[in-house]
Amino acid sequence: MAVKNYFINGITELLILSILQKQDSYVYEMTKMIEKNSNNLLSISQNTIYTATYKLENERKISEYSKLVGKKRTRIYYHIEEEGRIFLKELQQSYTQMTIGVQNVLHLLENHLQEGETKDE
Repeated sequence: MAVKNYFINGITELLILSILQKQDSYVYEMTKMIEKNSNNLLSISQNTIYTATYKLENERKISEYSKLVGKKRTRIYYHIEEEGRIFLKELQQSYTQMTIGVQNVLHLLENHLQEGETKDE
């Protein structure tokens, strides 16, 4: 069961661009890749992925193309553009800095609480 993740909107673009850097993909496939590769800890709705892909496409960071699958069915694939690759590097750096910063604060607070508990005993 996936845990509700309140940070998911902030990292959706990072995940989409990371997937597209490896291979062109369509929304359902991206949704399943995220679930599978997170061991079902992250569950991002197709609507959230669609919203992010529309935004990234409007910003010219990704593009879309249609591909015929089967006899009559077409699927919309997304492709990362050079501007998207540059933006992905920025997102990766920002995410890394943010997670390190949060971990530092939490670690210091945890140590401070443990020291306080020791002094009170």
